Amino acid sequence: MVMEYSVLQDLLQNFVTGTPDVEGAAIVSPDGLPLGSVLSSNMDEERTSAMSAALLSLGDRIGQELARGNIDRLFVEGEKGYGILVGCGTEAVLLVLASKAAKQGLLFLEIKRLAGELTKLLS
Repeated sequence: MVMEYSVLQDLLQNFVTGTPDVEGAAIVSPDGLPLGSVLSSNMDEERTSAMSAALLSLGDRIGQELARGNIDRLFVEGEKGYGILVGCGTEAVLLVLASKAAKQGLLFLEIKRLAGELTKLLS
């Protein structure tokens, strides 16, 4: 797992530093345990991980109840930016934090690419 953790951290770090207007990212287990993250120092990694997993689980439930099918992503828009949650198979949840200046189309494309890499790595 040490090797996987290092690879996860590298993928997240490269994503955050290489994608315009991305401010942080985390990969968490479906149970809400942090697997890796690149978050600002004022964010609690464990709390953020738990909330991310809970929100994606709730989103999946809402999608089923409203007959919308499987959820591709959850998008939270606030006055300071965005929080995007994407499932990475059944093994993990990806959280991406982006500023309000982020170009959504480019951001979603990069998130999809990263989620695909993470899904392969974790399966």
